[in-house]
Amino acid sequence: MVAYKRVLLKLSGEALAGKEGHGIDPDVVGNICDKIKEIVQMGVQVSIVVGGGNFWRGARNGHKMDRSAADYMGMLATAMNGLALQDSLESKGIYTRLQTAIEMREIAEPYIKRKAAKHLEKGRVVIFACGTGHPYFSTDTAAALRAAETESEVILLAKTIDGVYSADPKIDKSAKKYDKISYKEVLAQDLKVMDSTATALCKDNKIPLLVFAISDPENIVRVIKGEKIGTIVS
Repeated sequence: MVAYKRVLLKLSGEALAGKEGHGIDPDVVGNICDKIKEIVQMGVQVSIVVGGGNFWRGARNGHKMDRSAADYMGMLATAMNGLALQDSLESKGIYTRLQTAIEMREIAEPYIKRKAAKHLEKGRVVIFACGTGHPYFSTDTAAALRAAETESEVILLAKTIDGVYSADPKIDKSAKKYDKISYKEVLAQDLKVMDSTATALCKDNKIPLLVFAISDPENIVRVIKGEKIGTIVS
């Protein structure tokens, strides 16, 4: 039995970097893709939105640049991560399609909602890169948008921490972890689970968000089996 039939997995770029903190660690990517393969074989339809922070973060790296130029550079970084995920998944026998919000036909399909839905129905993993294709919007917002468009049952938000806390647990040792919390409370307390645009988009479209730690990729499988880990935001 699986808890969800169609999910969108949101991966940060940093999740692919391993201990180095930058670039791509093939072993880390391989371990994550092993678990994605496992849930695909359980009959789950999987799409992925991937960030690019292991190569470039527009807000941090591009602070002396035009914002649009810095954001477009970040979108290109997500395309590199998408190619790495596609290569790893296909090496494991999982049919995959990379779709980008900016056209680069030689390496990926342009994002088309109906095509994405058809791929999912055929059991292919669909990787969405280049965010929304527009500057000033994060890959969090892209995840919320693609989840709504593909009618995903839940967004699996793989983070470096194991859930949603009342404060940053790395700084405040007294921070309380939530098992469940509403989007209204997340926005009111400014908990920064996702950016405010993405949070509002999930809230308006009634898409639940499950936040868990990716440090142990087995958590992807545990979530699909319905085990109570991390925090559910709804």
